[in-house]
Amino acid sequence: ERMLYLRGVISNSVGLAGLIFISLTRDGVGLHAALALGVQWLVFAVHGMPFRSETFYDLSGSLTHLLVVVSVLVREQMVRSPRQLLCAVGSIVWTTRLGTFLYARILRDGKDERFDTIKKTWISFLGAWTIQAVWVTLIQLPVILVNLVNDSSIPTSGIDLLCLIVWIAAFLIEAVADTQKTAFRNDPANKSRYITSGLWAHSRHPNYFGEILMWLAMATSVSAAGIQLGDYTMLFSYLSPVFTAFLLLVVSGVPMVEKAGLKKWGDEPQYRHYIEKTSMVVPWRAAPPFTATTEMH
Repeated sequence: ERMLYLRGVISNSVGLAGLIFISLTRDGVGLHAALALGVQWLVFAVHGMPFRSETFYDLSGSLTHLLVVVSVLVREQMVRSPRQLLCAVGSIVWTTRLGTFLYARILRDGKDERFDTIKKTWISFLGAWTIQAVWVTLIQLPVILVNLVNDSSIPTSGIDLLCLIVWIAAFLIEAVADTQKTAFRNDPANKSRYITSGLWAHSRHPNYFGEILMWLAMATSVSAAGIQLGDYTMLFSYLSPVFTAFLLLVVSGVPMVEKAGLKKWGDEPQYRHYIEKTSMVVPWRAAPPFTATTEMH
């Protein structure tokens, strides 16, 4: 428990330091970082800690995303360009879909195994909410930064159109992947099994691919406008996809999911074949069918 307490101190310290750093990227960002932290700590204090519950963790994250987007639109009074509106609307659509999906999942499952250990001490549990505030602020940096400036002098370009097309494709990849996995799990015939069909035949984590690609597309659109404006602080938008990729590929996404998968099915040759022959994130060709000959090799 002492190590868990120490981890809590570290996660909160790193989270607060991260929020301070983000706030320094540009005047006006700090207010939205403070809003994100305030909402997260409030939900933790009102429900998370008293009930030792993560039920509203993901939902509070989605609501915080919405509040940050709305706050930047309301606070900065100006006529919005198509680029600014598209970034804001895209973010709202994304967080509404993802938040609804995640909340429905925890209501169905009853718990999130990621929190089993960290809930044992209040400070380690608080660390998860602090880090979520960092996540919200970093993810929304493209939306915040583009809406803090007047970019009406930069007309919508071919880059913006290309980024919009990529964003829509990435959004659909994530949404379809989540829908396919939910349908698979809801089928009693698939109880305690793993999905290898649909997009999941081409990537072990197609939803993560869509997530990273969405924010990369938005950051590129915002950064391109920033370069034309001569406002290079807008390049900080790339912190959004970089942090998303780091979180999903290194911290709490792929490592935790694959560790759990190996624990459940690691002794099955078919599962090992799927892991070895299927792309981790970027959708690619499907693994060849598993056969007895495959197992021998």
